[in-house]
Amino acid sequence: MAVELQRPVEFSMIDMANIAYYPRLFDLAHRFFEASWVEICGITYPEIVQGMGLGFPVVNTEAAFLGPVRYGDTITAKIVIKHIGTSSLTWGYEFHNQHQEMVWRSTQVTVCVSMDSMASTPIPNDLRAGLEQHLEVTEDGSE
Repeated sequence: MAVELQRPVEFSMIDMANIAYYPRLFDLAHRFFEASWVEICGITYPEIVQGMGLGFPVVNTEAAFLGPVRYGDTITAKIVIKHIGTSSLTWGYEFHNQHQEMVWRSTQVTVCVSMDSMASTPIPNDLRAGLEQHLEVTEDGSE
């Protein structure tokens, strides 16, 4: 099940070509990533980082830039979990503008780590339960 969140494109995201500077889309994805934890697992990302002492840094990313993202646009992010490993998660992002045009998509792999040691650690069962509820399943029943 996908999570959908919205944010406006702010002036600080725009470059001289009057479109979003491409690294800002990764920043926007991270903002959506942080916000999605409440809906997915019922806990804020600061609670995960500060309270549980865990983080989910990105270790791999792929992206496709499909259309311009402009100042004043409203971006709707559709976020799904594509795979859950022992300590890794594969996230799928689709950004659509207010005209329902897909302007960006990305697949990003994060790894659960201890914030003290930055060593990989298994995803806790309480987080895993929420993540599994948002796992994208294909028509053939596979992840």
